[in-house]
This record gives sequence, C-alpha cells and structure tokens, in this order.
Amino acid sequence: MGEAEFLYLTSTGRRTGLPREIEIWFTRRNGRFYVIAEHGERAQWVRNVRANPSVQVRVAGLAFRAMARVVDAAADRALASQVRARSQEKYGWSDGLIVELEPRG
Repeated sequence: MGEAEFLYLTSTGRRTGLPREIEIWFTRRNGRFYVIAEHGERAQWVRNVRANPSVQVRVAGLAFRAMARVVDAAADRALASQVRARSQEKYGWSDGLIVELEPRG
C-alpha cells in the first residue's frame, strides 16, 4: 500500500477566526509535509496561513499540529526543485506556490 493521496489541512480563517479545512495533495521530505497552492497567493488558505501559521494536519490516520511556511522558491531553489520533482512523480503536477508544514510536538 502506498502513501496517502491527500492530507487535510485546517487553518484559522483570518477574518472569522473559524477553522477552515481543505483536502489537498501533498509530498513529504525530511519529516516535513509539502503542499502546493495552485492559485498561489490568491488561495484563501494561503492567506490564512500567512496570517496565522499554526495549523492542524490530518493524514493517514494521524492528526498533529504544524507550523506552515510559504517557501521562497527563489531563495531556496534546491528545496523548491525537490518538492516539485516529488509532486510531479506522485501526481504528474507541480505548479504553484509551495507551503511547508513542519509538525510540532
């Protein structure tokens, strides 16, 4: 059995303060999870994590807190390239803004 296809990312609505959950493709690298926002900075969930990077993640029966960080692809080319390659291999797609999810506690 392979890796799960989706993870569930819950951010806090920047205006409402309410939990907002999305189902999204992901990859892993060095204990961190990576998701790609197809619509970049226009994605509401990206705006939410920029306002409050503390998120909740559910994947493959696990649930944990994480800190979200938008990856600066120009400043961290090696990371961006590796994440895009993994996403391309797993899903045949890799375009968009990369967000790193670092598990906490």
